[in-house]
Amino acid sequence: MARDVTEEEKQTVAEMIARARTAMAAIEGYDQAQVDRLAQALGWATGNEKTFVRIAQMGVDESGIGDRAGRAGKRFKILGVLRDALRQKSVGVIEVDEEKGITKIAKPAGVIASLIPTTNPELTPPVTGIYAIKCRNAVIFSPHPRARKTTFEMVRVMRETLKKLGCPEDIFQCVERPSIPLTGELMARADLTLATGGRPMVKAAYSSGKPAFGVGAGNATMVIDETADIKEAAHNSRVSKTSDYGSGCSADGNLLIDDRVYAALRDALVAEGGYLCNAQEKALLEKAMWDAEGHRTIETVAVSAQRIGELAGFSVPPDRSFIMVEQEGIGPEHKFSSEKLSVVMALYRYHGFDEVLDKVRAIYEVGGKGHSCGIYSFDDDHIARLAAVAPVSRMMVRQPQSKANAGSFTNGMPMTSSLGCGIWGGNITNENISLKHYMNVTWVSRPIPEDRPSDAELFGEFYNTETL
Repeated sequence: MARDVTEEEKQTVAEMIARARTAMAAIEGYDQAQVDRLAQALGWATGNEKTFVRIAQMGVDESGIGDRAGRAGKRFKILGVLRDALRQKSVGVIEVDEEKGITKIAKPAGVIASLIPTTNPELTPPVTGIYAIKCRNAVIFSPHPRARKTTFEMVRVMRETLKKLGCPEDIFQCVERPSIPLTGELMARADLTLATGGRPMVKAAYSSGKPAFGVGAGNATMVIDETADIKEAAHNSRVSKTSDYGSGCSADGNLLIDDRVYAALRDALVAEGGYLCNAQEKALLEKAMWDAEGHRTIETVAVSAQRIGELAGFSVPPDRSFIMVEQEGIGPEHKFSSEKLSVVMALYRYHGFDEVLDKVRAIYEVGGKGHSCGIYSFDDDHIARLAAVAPVSRMMVRQPQSKANAGSFTNGMPMTSSLGCGIWGGNITNENISLKHYMNVTWVSRPIPEDRPSDAELFGEFYNTETL
């Protein structure tokens, strides 16, 4: 049972909140140009290759999960977030709609509690920091204990950057000794919580009594139909699955493949570096990845294919970067149909597009509802039909899922490190958490010419019919 928050922890949080509010007061008069300059400075300080790679590799070494090259590759997100932030207004009047007589004025959200996941201790702080400073917010970062030093180092870089520019460094603070009770106290005292991480963290954020943006669990499922470019689909699936050893919720978990191209795609995946388990190895793998209660085993999360094989009791050749199992069953009792958070993916065969739509629905009943899916197809009807039925907030078409759904330079998704999963996933928004979510907005309404349709227009065929 979780312990109560101590008086010392309460005092720590109170002091951090007070410093944050003092820092916010000092920048409340900053104009758009000033906050844009601060955002650019933060983007460079945290997103330059030397600094980001150093801290990203520190995160892998400290937490013991993920891979050094894949983690460093996430640097592009900082550049993309900065691009999106600089293209939008965040101070004063941000929108005028003359026709409706509406003017929108942006104001800070306040002091933000940012809960940092162990998988992104180097990325989430600058992403949050750039959006926050654009809106003149302060942020208190609460790191995951397994990656505390990494988060603290990135926040230190951010604080030093502000200090050099004459901006109060307490705009950004980091909890030094994180604990569940202290984080709960922080969420209760802050104005807004951004909870990027596991389900217990998100649930706690929503229970804090303050507004919160949370994320949902993933179980990314990809449909590969008969029109797909097999080589492209296999390559993208490998890129998506192996990034940071599959640590992200967006990593391809299940590939649903049309029977007519199944063998070709499976062979292409092997050519890309996939290791196809036999029946005995699949059974060993399942036993290693899930405990007796059906929970994922932490030692198999976001580690190499070779390490997973070793833990399972079989050998994966050194030239193989991900593991595949052929799967038929879907449901809670079929573990491979659930989220895997690893370099393991399940391959399903389907016959006809109606069948694959049923399989997609069934998989998301197991887990991942509200998060994301994708399709490799050049058939617009197939794309539209999947989009119409998939219970997800975002669907990528012919793109590497984990590199695309949180924004990329080759699609129009807002850049972020936090993905809202809507009501399906127990979240308040379906959107990528970005600049608009970091501000309060005042709507100023002026009179306009009357915009009132006639009763006949409004009620249509039911106008003047018999009433009850």
